Amino acid sequence: MSMRAIRILSRNIRDSFKSVFRNFSLSLASISCITITLLVVALSIVLSFNVNNFTKLVEKDVTIVTFLDVDIDEAGREEVLTELKKINNIDKISFESKMEIADEMMDANETYKNIMSDWDEESSPLQDTYLVKVKDIEQIEKTANQIKKIKGVNIVKYGEGMIEKLVSTFDLVNKVCYGIVLALIIVTAFLITNTIKITIFSRKREIEIMRLVGASNINIKIPFIFEGLFLGLLGSIIPIAVTIYGYKAIYTKMDGQVFSSIIKLVKPMPFVFEISIILVIIGMFVGMFGSWQAVRKYLKI
Repeated sequence: MSMRAIRILSRNIRDSFKSVFRNFSLSLASISCITITLLVVALSIVLSFNVNNFTKLVEKDVTIVTFLDVDIDEAGREEVLTELKKINNIDKISFESKMEIADEMMDANETYKNIMSDWDEESSPLQDTYLVKVKDIEQIEKTANQIKKIKGVNIVKYGEGMIEKLVSTFDLVNKVCYGIVLALIIVTAFLITNTIKITIFSRKREIEIMRLVGASNINIKIPFIFEGLFLGLLGSIIPIAVTIYGYKAIYTKMDGQVFSSIIKLVKPMPFVFEISIILVIIGMFVGMFGSWQAVRKYLKI
């Protein structure tokens, strides 16, 4: 870039910055509009990211418990394992014998210990189980049905119905959040376009003078586009501060989880800074796009 181009660019940036404060009442309207939008966008992004995190945790935690026939022998267990490995959606398989299950139950409850302490491999009514993790939780019902058909499998349990509803709800919340963010960006760009249009009309004489002295269309447009960029930056300050300090406070107050340890919030660091970068980018884009639209459509430059 030549020195002349650098000087022109720096002058445009300086003039744009001055213009923001010279027309402060109109600028304040645009900044307020961006601030309110970015606050809602920040809330939607935080909710969306956490819902994604909840979904991943649920997917990681959900297990298909495969109960084997009570009288199954070691050869039968191996046959079941061989058939399980043939199912594409299965990610991980672990075995838990009836005696291991009994030991866990006795460790957890004294009453169980009194009842079950005399049980052995032959007398125990419990069943050996395979604990199955799936790759795609949306295919869990299909996978469970495939497991049920395997010879030697007695019962299959994974929280049928509840898991599908939970994942479906999380997916719906995500789509709503994305829709809100997109709608707000479009509406804000439209509002800023109209606000900056008023600013431009108030400076029509200045623009006419620039034209008379031979300024090109691009030289007239650039200061307004930079002005939109500054408006976007200023409008993102409060949402960023609210996001950083507000989310940290919520995370601390809720001890990093919602309702139970299974549904955990995303850790604040570096999450809040990633959102801050997104907010700055959205603010700058909306401000610049609004300014560009105002200049292009309404002044016919």
